[in-house]
Amino acid sequence: MNHCRIFIPGISRLISMFSAVLFLVLLASCSVQRKAEQLPLEKSLLWEISGPGIKQPSYIFGTIHLIDGSKFFLPPGTMAALEKSKKVVFEIDMNEMSDMSSLMGMMGKIFMKDNLTIKDLLSEDDYSLVKNHFQKIGLPIFMVERMKPMFLSIFSSTDMDPSSLNNGKMKSYEMEFLSLANSMGKTTGGLETIDFQISLFDDIPYEAQAEMLVTGIREQSSAESTSQDELTTLYLSQDVDAMSTYISSESQEMKGVEDKLVRKRNESWVQPILDQSRFQSVFFAVGAGHLGGNKGIIRLLRAAGYKVKPI
Repeated sequence: MNHCRIFIPGISRLISMFSAVLFLVLLASCSVQRKAEQLPLEKSLLWEISGPGIKQPSYIFGTIHLIDGSKFFLPPGTMAALEKSKKVVFEIDMNEMSDMSSLMGMMGKIFMKDNLTIKDLLSEDDYSLVKNHFQKIGLPIFMVERMKPMFLSIFSSTDMDPSSLNNGKMKSYEMEFLSLANSMGKTTGGLETIDFQISLFDDIPYEAQAEMLVTGIREQSSAESTSQDELTTLYLSQDVDAMSTYISSESQEMKGVEDKLVRKRNESWVQPILDQSRFQSVFFAVGAGHLGGNKGIIRLLRAAGYKVKPI
């Protein structure tokens, strides 16, 4: 009976956390661009897109997927750009992420194949480290042991108390823009599907994912672990090139799959951005790490002959 009282609230919390974590995982900017060799981009999170075939300008905004609520801000011109736009497009359609039936249908895809568990991928000492860590945050290992380690990394490295997004302690730019879009009666869309973004994690071997999980947990116990604070500082400065360079230096373990995670995705977004912009004014909101760098969205759009200017 005691076991049931522990298990049922645990499942409820897991599902609640899943809906919050999934969009963070799927949107998490695996930005591993190399240091820009061209002149640095202007410091701005909001950019205007114009050029051949575009009758009314569209806009692209660089987001950070989770930020302390006290530091959340919208640069001047953001609300005006939203109001002028007919549609708001994210990396994935955020309205779809709000559909619980859709989320529940995808839960099975976050688990490893062949009944593998995290214990199968780790040494005894590392497994104990992971097990104890999740126990401390209220998630017994048996509830999450079959999840792909990349998902576990997000659970372990982020304060995922579901109430933090509801009470304003933490804010998500995507969720804020979704709320604004819905309140303004804007249609929404996505540059990618949820299924596609989940599939990206399958390109990273489970063993490599598990190693990143252990490294992340160990770093959390170090007083010197200030990566999120440093990234937030760069974000507040609106320096998208510096963000790209910084994330690259922090993500060397991703180099083997960076082309598919970042560069090819950026390249695949250019045509949909242009196609939609020719049809109507659109407000695009994507991870800021996708904007800067030699193969970032801004320079790719400029290389295609379009004007992208900071606001």
